[in-house]
Amino acid sequence: MAILVIFEFPGMTQADYQQSVVKVTGGRDTVKSSADWPVPGLISHTAAPTADGWIVADVWESEEAFQKFGEIIVPILTEIGIKDAQPKTYPVFNLVTP
Repeated sequence: MAILVIFEFPGMTQADYQQSVVKVTGGRDTVKSSADWPVPGLISHTAAPTADGWIVADVWESEEAFQKFGEIIVPILTEIGIKDAQPKTYPVFNLVTP
């Protein structure tokens, strides 16, 4: 079952987000497709600035796929100074893609 994962990062900047992208993609500074991710299973990725930081919303094919990604992203977030990143996860009821 697909899941929606929401990360809210108070204090995160666009530069921090870009730094995490470079690390996740192995050196690329942009993300253009789910193939850019280091593990399979990403359906969609959205990132945006908020009034006090940054928000990321991902849809993953399964909890297991997201857990594999979590093993990669948590150390990266820690390395760039983002501590205690606790995502909120929700089962997807309806998903529309182009």
